[in-house]
Amino acid sequence: MVALTDIDQTAKSTGRLTLQTVEIAPETTAIRCLDWDRDRFDIEFGLQNGTTYNSFIIQGEKLALVDTSHAKFRQLYLELLTGLIDLSQLDYLIISHTEPDHSGLVKDVLALAPQVTVVGAKVAIQFLENMVHQSFKHQIVKNGDRLDLGNGHQLEFVSAPNLHWPDTIFTYDYQTQILYTCDAFGMHYCDEPTFDEDLELIEADFEYYYDCLMKPNARSVLAAIKRMEKLSLGTIATGHGPLLQYHRGELVERYRQWSQAQTKTDTLVAIFYCEDYGYSDYLARAIAHGITKTGVAVELVDWNDTEPQEVRELVSQAAGLVLGMPPQSNQNAHAILSTILAAAHSKQAVALFESGGGEDEPIYPLRNKFQEIGLTEAFPPILVKESPTQIINQVCDEAGTDLGQWLTRDRTVKQIKAIDNSLEKALGRISNGLYIITAKKGEISSAMVASWITQASLNPLGIAIAVAKDRAIESFLHIGDRFVLNVLEEGNYQGLVKHFLKRFPPGADRFEGIKTVPANNGSPIIAESLAYIECEVSSRIECSDHWIVYSTVQTGRVAKLDALTAVHHRKVGNHY
Repeated sequence: MVALTDIDQTAKSTGRLTLQTVEIAPETTAIRCLDWDRDRFDIEFGLQNGTTYNSFIIQGEKLALVDTSHAKFRQLYLELLTGLIDLSQLDYLIISHTEPDHSGLVKDVLALAPQVTVVGAKVAIQFLENMVHQSFKHQIVKNGDRLDLGNGHQLEFVSAPNLHWPDTIFTYDYQTQILYTCDAFGMHYCDEPTFDEDLELIEADFEYYYDCLMKPNARSVLAAIKRMEKLSLGTIATGHGPLLQYHRGELVERYRQWSQAQTKTDTLVAIFYCEDYGYSDYLARAIAHGITKTGVAVELVDWNDTEPQEVRELVSQAAGLVLGMPPQSNQNAHAILSTILAAAHSKQAVALFESGGGEDEPIYPLRNKFQEIGLTEAFPPILVKESPTQIINQVCDEAGTDLGQWLTRDRTVKQIKAIDNSLEKALGRISNGLYIITAKKGEISSAMVASWITQASLNPLGIAIAVAKDRAIESFLHIGDRFVLNVLEEGNYQGLVKHFLKRFPPGADRFEGIKTVPANNGSPIIAESLAYIECEVSSRIECSDHWIVYSTVQTGRVAKLDALTAVHHRKVGNHY
């Protein structure tokens, strides 16, 4: 496995870009596009270690390219590709799925290799036709179909819908025992090593990637793993990050365990959306992310890729229904919608959002129909007329969290009552100060009343905060994020605590009516606070229903030297 090429370019607007080619098996080459400085993937997915976009060349008697790359690598990628192979001899272009970070250069490859046959799932071919606006030779494949490249490179395709797009397929090469999985089992992690040599270095990014992209589709993950079981795997060639070889079995098993745990939860929400229409996919996943914070399972269902019988069974199991408006002209979606209305019942929660595609099904008549059936509205309709912003993403995330919290309210009460009376009273004697954490990211800001805070280190100065997983501010407290810890004053905190403890609608301005000034790190300092400390998150530890967030202290000051910190005394220790 020798690196054949290493090309570096510093881009003015996109950061440092590097290309690397590595022979990962006989007649098999990986092209790794390393995006060292990318710090965000979509609005909600913050990156700490950049990312890579991986594509692959398989040279049998026939020549195949598996996936392309992001458009930002256009010149570098095409120059490298044309130096590695004669594109006039390229027989197949295999599309794992059509998300732009993997198919962003398909049109360019078609221009250089018009003879190529594009291979993909039916939905993927349909998406590509709309993307490239030109005719091309294609071959539609489904689960179990095979393609023989010669020299022993017989490829088998594995259907893996919703990992994380409905058009996803895996490709298995019997000759090299490599399974090409695109997004699944990947991670946003940029480094020179091609493979997963150091598990400790990558496991946090591996889990974070799963939580953001795969967790909402846990059932689909398990279905894909079951299809993989008959294959003798040597390497999993992912679309992002290092390829899995050294710790492949353990990392696949983690996917299985995480997904099994997710599907065993007592509560399920079904989210219906249109993958190829407006912003439906983006909004659905943002809502799903908020729901999963509360421990509630989510099933994402594409209006275009489901059957009435499957929908009927799913709706009967679901405690909550979230519907992204399909196009009015989509007859299949209307049939599914009729099935949902027939199967829905008054014990369920429902919520609706516009897809922003231009011809959305009217949202309010449908809302009235669900109200007539007796369903509880989980959050007000989310109306979208233009490209989503950070603010819309926050609205969706918080709306999903509100829905999950509403569905689990009875479970929360049972958990509070479950602890032994003497034990809970003993725990309640652990007292803490009272604080308000404030944070800002781009256009959006958040705040939280906190009491589970302690100094955690002297060199460097650091603090630890316990943050419940379903708190809205949790997404503001990832590694590298900055925030302000506002210390409240004894005898002068009741108004602030009352304000920040009230239930805010999704996306509401938590600082309305509160006097603040910006800190050096951009987060709000509450003017009435006794003291403030500016912090940066260094690490996080998962702890059952909370995250323990360790942060280093950057700067701070005290407003009143002779005043005391407000103290929170509890009678019991099994709730705040």
